[in-house]
Amino acid sequence: MQTIGRPVPRKEGRDKVTGQARYVDDLIFPEMLYGATVRSAVARGRIKKISFEGNIPWDEFTIVTAKDIPGENCVALILLDQPYLADEFINHPEEPILLLAHPDKHLLEEARRNVQLEIEPLPAIFTLEDSLNRKEIIWGEDNLFKSYKVEKGNVDEVWQSADFIIEGEYETGAQEQLYIENNGVIAIASPEDGVTVWGSMQCPYYVHKALLKLFGLPEDKIRVVQVETGGGFGGKEEYPSMIAGHAALLSWKSGRPVKIVYDRAEDMASTTKRHPSWTKHRTAVSRDGKLLGMEIDFVIDGGAYATLSAVVLSRGTIHAAGPYSCPNVRIKSRAVATNAPPHGEERFAESNKTSRQKKGMGFASFMHGAGFTGSGEKYLESVVGAEATADGRVRILAASTEIGQGTNTIFAQIAAEALRLDYDSIEVAKPDTGAVPNSGPTVASRTCMIVGKLVESAVLGLKQTLSGSGLLKENYTQEDFRQACRSYIEQHGALKSYSKYKAPPGINWDDEKYEGDAYGAYAWAVYVAEVTIDTVTYEARVDDFVAVQEVGKVIHPILAAGQIEGGVAQAIGYTLFENVVWKDGRMINNQMTNYIIPTAADIPPIRVFFEENPYAYGPAGAKGIGELPMDGAAPAILNAIENATGASINHIPLMPESLIEALGGESG
Repeated sequence: MQTIGRPVPRKEGRDKVTGQARYVDDLIFPEMLYGATVRSAVARGRIKKISFEGNIPWDEFTIVTAKDIPGENCVALILLDQPYLADEFINHPEEPILLLAHPDKHLLEEARRNVQLEIEPLPAIFTLEDSLNRKEIIWGEDNLFKSYKVEKGNVDEVWQSADFIIEGEYETGAQEQLYIENNGVIAIASPEDGVTVWGSMQCPYYVHKALLKLFGLPEDKIRVVQVETGGGFGGKEEYPSMIAGHAALLSWKSGRPVKIVYDRAEDMASTTKRHPSWTKHRTAVSRDGKLLGMEIDFVIDGGAYATLSAVVLSRGTIHAAGPYSCPNVRIKSRAVATNAPPHGEERFAESNKTSRQKKGMGFASFMHGAGFTGSGEKYLESVVGAEATADGRVRILAASTEIGQGTNTIFAQIAAEALRLDYDSIEVAKPDTGAVPNSGPTVASRTCMIVGKLVESAVLGLKQTLSGSGLLKENYTQEDFRQACRSYIEQHGALKSYSKYKAPPGINWDDEKYEGDAYGAYAWAVYVAEVTIDTVTYEARVDDFVAVQEVGKVIHPILAAGQIEGGVAQAIGYTLFENVVWKDGRMINNQMTNYIIPTAADIPPIRVFFEENPYAYGPAGAKGIGELPMDGAAPAILNAIENATGASINHIPLMPESLIEALGGESG
């Protein structure tokens, strides 16, 4: 019955390839309305007047403003700073101000264009530099959402004794996650029955938490159901709380189901992106190659509201110095505010880079912590359940979502392996806060290692219950298991087992001192990129790519390789193609015609190799994998470009214009 390490069929694969999978925009409810968001075009200002103009039958529309909110007007996450609807002040372009709903979505769009907003502009900040220099104070006393400081040894004294001092500054731009399916939800809400939301999302319990505060209802009156989701990449971690709240507010006021699905332009302009960042490294080295000291300053642009910037900053801070032994280290990091739409969770990447055509090869080695940073997993206290049926099938109960990466498949593999049962006898329940426990968000390379281990423990609890009751012998068959389940359920009722997260022994983190074991385990990789530079057009092309990964035990070799290949493809886009163009805090190339991503023709052969080193506290020895490939591609590619041209590049995305400048505008 061995399933670990085998390329078993995907659990949801048949439904997807036959078109039976139902995404949110496939769902239609009786008497359903369509919802739309009216947004600010001003980066920062004060709302003076809202008027409804044009030849529009406004009496047919449901209209919601901040004054219609029954609970608290804030998206509950870390800080309670972001409103669902601006009431007086505007802090970024695309800020939601007003909601509309109508049965005719074409008339709805016409109506949205005829809502006129009179906004008094206020001074705004659009760059990291201006925020750090406090050109305007737009947040708190110093535009600072969060800061960390990590210090070891005596960094100030190390520079005089160093034989070499290496300094560099590095910049990364924003990146749109560009999932295939846009954000979308359907909500049914009323004071009597509560709120139910169906949506495309990564983290149902994040949405649940946010709706509790928005409506001021008890937990059992809020239900969040994830429907089939066409990708997320961190872009659907926290933002669905906003769109779910908007649809639910319209439903609450109208008394009818409301669907909101963004088009691509609205999704790209309004939702969260990878944080732009700036990093300065200063490193002291001895003549025999030993690290003596490192001083690192790391800053990210959080946009107008805090969202998850503190979480991203924390991970970046802990990874900044790498895995090296160094006696003197100082890391200062900050997340600052600007008047751009908030930036959110991300697949993190650091850009620290060790004839007509020029070719080069570049190398990068790196690691990535698996699971929530620091005490995050202890705080979450994730729970997973397993339920056996009378016919011997086992159902996994978890809120972790399938968003294309293979969650349902690997959970079934882990359970089947632990119970020595056939893979097809395992089912994975739909993430529904009314039916499954909170296994935590589907982020941070934690689904397989953290939640998968809880799946393993929960199903072993079923086995222990059956064995302890004398119904299951040690060397059992599939039929023995089925009969044991039937007998137990006939005698005792439901057969369920739950497992709650417990930190591995010896893993401790001090939040006050910001030191200790930030992660239970790290995944490791070495990447090699081969590039060609066209010295006439100054375009860079990746010709070949090799990725060697150490991720513990590989659960599903095809899905694991697919994670790496997809991540590397995204990272190539991040490095060479994807340039978010901002104007006054607004993304102005928010279409797929002018926000350029790599196509199949731009992606080289990506050769993936795994080196297995099982981790004792992961399921069957597995560690995290999903975010790892985003970390190494950019430094490998930039090192290859330097190898080809001699130009040291310190920022991404690398557009041809920047390469012209770096090479002095010379060809050949």
